Parts: sequence; structure tokens; C-alpha cells
Amino acid sequence: MEFFDTLWLGKPLWMWFAFIGFVAALLSLDLGVLHRKQHEIGVGESLALSAMYIALGLSFGGWIWWQMGEEAGLAYITGFVIEKSLAMDNVFVIAMIFTYFAVPRIYQHRVLFWGILGVIVLRAIMIGVGAALVEQFSWVLYVFAAFLIATGIKMWLSADKNYDVGGSPVLSWINRRFRVTNTLHGERFWVRQRDAQTGRMTWFMTPLFLALLMVEVADVIFAVDSVPAIFAITTDPFLVYTSNIFAILGLRALYFALAAMVERFHYLKYALSVLLVFIGAKIFIADGLGLAKIPPAASLSITFAILALGVGWSLWKTREKARAHA
Repeated sequence: MEFFDTLWLGKPLWMWFAFIGFVAALLSLDLGVLHRKQHEIGVGESLALSAMYIALGLSFGGWIWWQMGEEAGLAYITGFVIEKSLAMDNVFVIAMIFTYFAVPRIYQHRVLFWGILGVIVLRAIMIGVGAALVEQFSWVLYVFAAFLIATGIKMWLSADKNYDVGGSPVLSWINRRFRVTNTLHGERFWVRQRDAQTGRMTWFMTPLFLALLMVEVADVIFAVDSVPAIFAITTDPFLVYTSNIFAILGLRALYFALAAMVERFHYLKYALSVLLVFIGAKIFIADGLGLAKIPPAASLSITFAILALGVGWSLWKTREKARAHA
């Protein structure tokens, strides 16, 4: 039993094992029971699954509050809300990726499921590196803060621009170095077929696997924003990682509901840009200028207010277009 009480990144191993076990059980339930048979996910099922994941994420936050105290609980919930909100911007990019590769809705869950597994590993690496840097060099938080402010300003200025999937350097590099089929082959990521140049049977990558790779690339790009944002809220690696993962777990469920009405949330990007600037400015206001630190409850309230304003304004400004479409 002493082994499970051993500290790792500031928390006992049993807490990490409990979290990992819970996430593994959720993924097993998702793939082995809820989506054992491939089917097209409708908006109703998407909303129900998303509500379930949000409830589980908030419930875990309640457990954090009970186990670690009010400040830790508020930090987790704030991180969860921020990551969930930034993930909504990622949903729009994923929609463009699926459109570019003409991936039918029936195969999109498979891409998103394996994409989530990659995200769990990639976020663990990025957060581990970030935690090590913050522990060794406290000034790194100021670098994160400056980066968030710059990113927020850049996001505001480029809010009307769409993600160029076809112009991605990663996609160009893959197409030059790997054999890729011209069409989809059902739900398969790789297929064996004859090479037109050599006449030999060999493995070809399918556009479905290309879509998976581009989803992972998109997550890395968004993680560069979201991971520093969470570190600006709390430097506890356990809170940073768990809030990240619980927010992302429901991303693929939320995708199928939001993808159908992407245009209704056009102005959300402006709210997200303001949120990033606010989070970055907190570090300089509290530490750099020596002013009073913003309480966690106030920080969470401001975060909710910014996001609510962005969502409300988006729905209001696009109401006529929605009526015409209906």
C-alpha cells in the first residue's frame, strides 16, 4: 500500500491510477458498448453523450473539491471550462478536415475516437514538459502569459479566416513520402493494393488515415494555446492534465451536434481571443505589477461571462440566417 502513496508530480500514485482507470473504463464503454457497431451519430445522440461527459467531468471536479479543497476545485473547473471552450474552436477545424477528405459521418466517430487516444498521450507529454519547466524556471509563466496575449490578439485579427487544410505543410510532406489511395476504403486506415509503378502489392494509406493525422496536427496546434492557458490558472500537473482530458473526452460527442451548426458560433472566436488575453494578463497583473491576485471564483465568473457573451452574440447575429436555413 505504501507504493500507491508514493508521490508522482506532487500527487499520490493512487490518484493518478484512479483517474487513468476511470478514463480507460469510459473509452471501453464508448467503443465496446455504445459504438460497438459502426453507425451515423445523430444530433440527439451527440447531445446526450456530450451531456454525459460534461456531467462526469464536473463530477470529477466535485471529487477534486472534496479531496483537495475549494481552491483546487475551482481551478479544475476553470481549467475544464476554458479547455472545453477552446475545444469548440477545434470542432470547426475538424469539420473542415472531414469536408476536405469527404469523410462520411458514419466513419467520423472512428477517426475521432483514435484521435482522442493520441490526444491523451500528446497532452501528457506537453503538460509534463510544461510542468518541469515551470518548476525549474518560474519566469516561464511570464512567457506563457505573453504568448497567450499575443495569441489572443492574433486570433481576433484572423477570426474571419478559415483553416487551410489543403495548404498544410504536414499534408504536403505526407503526400510526397507515402503512398495514398485516391478514395476511401470503408473504415480502413491502411489497405494493401498493387503499386502502379513497381507492380508489387504494398501498403497504402487511405484518406481516412490522413484525416486522423490532420486531426492530431490540429490538436497539437490548439494545445499550444490551451496548455499554457491552464498553467496560467494552476501549475498543479494533476489539475492541468485531468481538466484537459475530461474536457477533450466529450469533444467527439459534442462534434456531431456542433458540426451541423458551425456558422451559428462564428463570433465565439472573438470571445475566445478575449479570454486568452484575460488569462495572460492575470499573470502580469497579479505578479508582474504586484497587484492583488484575482480570486479563483472571480476568475471563473469572468470566464463564464466572456464565453456567454460570445455564444449569445453569435446566436443573435446569425438568427436570420438560421431562420432562412430552417
